[in-house]
Amino acid sequence: MKSVLVTGATGYIGGRLVPRLLDAGYEVTVLVRSVQKLIDVPWVTRVTVIEGDLRDPEAVATACAGIDVLYYLVHSMGSRGNFEEMERLAAETVARAAADSGVGRIVYLGGLRPPGGKLSKHLSSRQKVGEILLASGVPTVAFQAGVVIGSGSTSFEMIRHLTEVLPYMPAPKWVRNFIQPIAVRDVLYYLLLAAELPESVNRTFDIGGPDVLRYGQMMNGYALEAGLRQRPIAALPVLTPWLAAQWVNLVTPIPRTIAIPIIASLQHDCVMGEHDIDAYIPPPPGGLTGYRRAVRLALAKLDAGEVETTWQNSSVFDAPSDPLPSDPEWAGRTVFTDLRERRTGATPAQLWEIVEGIGGENGWYSFPLAWALRGWADKLAGGVGLRRGRRHPQRLQTGDALDFWRVEKLERGQLLLLRAEMRLPGLAWLQMQVLPEGEGARYRQRAIFFPRGLAGRLYWLAILPFHGIIFSGMANRITSAATRVSTDDDFARSHPASSL
Repeated sequence: MKSVLVTGATGYIGGRLVPRLLDAGYEVTVLVRSVQKLIDVPWVTRVTVIEGDLRDPEAVATACAGIDVLYYLVHSMGSRGNFEEMERLAAETVARAAADSGVGRIVYLGGLRPPGGKLSKHLSSRQKVGEILLASGVPTVAFQAGVVIGSGSTSFEMIRHLTEVLPYMPAPKWVRNFIQPIAVRDVLYYLLLAAELPESVNRTFDIGGPDVLRYGQMMNGYALEAGLRQRPIAALPVLTPWLAAQWVNLVTPIPRTIAIPIIASLQHDCVMGEHDIDAYIPPPPGGLTGYRRAVRLALAKLDAGEVETTWQNSSVFDAPSDPLPSDPEWAGRTVFTDLRERRTGATPAQLWEIVEGIGGENGWYSFPLAWALRGWADKLAGGVGLRRGRRHPQRLQTGDALDFWRVEKLERGQLLLLRAEMRLPGLAWLQMQVLPEGEGARYRQRAIFFPRGLAGRLYWLAILPFHGIIFSGMANRITSAATRVSTDDDFARSHPASSL
């Protein structure tokens, strides 16, 4: 049995590859920065988890020990600052540790490079990472893929929201460029079989689906599969990549920091320059997935609430990575809190059903206009806004994105702790607890804010008048919703025939 190390296991591709490797009989180790993100992942008990940073030689060396195949599936799409240097250091650390540990194969997933033309910063950085791994002395396969289409992928979500929101699309001139999309299932197919390639293979491979389309055709192809009318598209030369990113930021859940590198990579035709992979890995049974079928499959997963992983899994901006300090550690620190408690005749399980279902299409149970305005303000500031939604309509996992929050801690049935990823002059959390009380339950809700400087203090004072409306209303409506669930359940039990 081969031993496999996956980096990027909490990401969109890595999170889908790990269970497929396990099902194929591989022994899997994952290297992650935070073990917390894997607590609720269904396959976590089947893998060895090592916590550490890719730039930490000791952690990477520990993870590489005894490994046959290493998957390098990390990149900094939404990162700010000197991400190129960070990616270079991580790649060099991994390459060195893999060579020293006798790893037999590295598999890397990078971006499809446009023929000629200047590469964007992100595509250039991915190319350099591939070159570092290929020069490591360890046989390396560097796949180069373009737009990945699947439920929850960044590219799919951008196409979906642009098409659904806009009946008429004034668009940048790059909508006329040619793109070769690939279904996420086909990306996973190539990644899985790459583990068995002979040692003599040390090169890049372009991979893509069977269709070469203009970006505008992809949007209208989505419209047809979603039952929408095709959208008239006008290519405007005045929309620069930066302006286009602001537009995408406003009308889709994709934040500006992620939209910019995506759009920058679309400035040129981006199609396969060679098809050499066919000589090493044959196409999947039944052939590669066409674009329209990939969209159809993605929509079916969304409708069924079965999105396996999503672009939202990745943390964004400078959101805090440290968990909320415990109450005793607050001593001597400036912290503002808003505490609300309510009792309900509903059972703890019925109350928890409402708590875990909060956000996304279900809303926040209080003053929708205020939440919407806060979401739009965050979008205007380049944040994620409210439209990021949630991965699953009813169930949450630790690390899930939830509108402009992220699930930091989840004790199912008892506690939900959300960390704010909106633009704020400080750090914020929202804690919701379900406590048994007699034959009913008590709901405890606490908003916590650690201000940053004078701006943070002024921000809290400015929104303080709204807390009585927003947070009090939220507590009232959550417990009322739980009571309705309790009443409906009691009625169904006492009138079984009416529930048929």
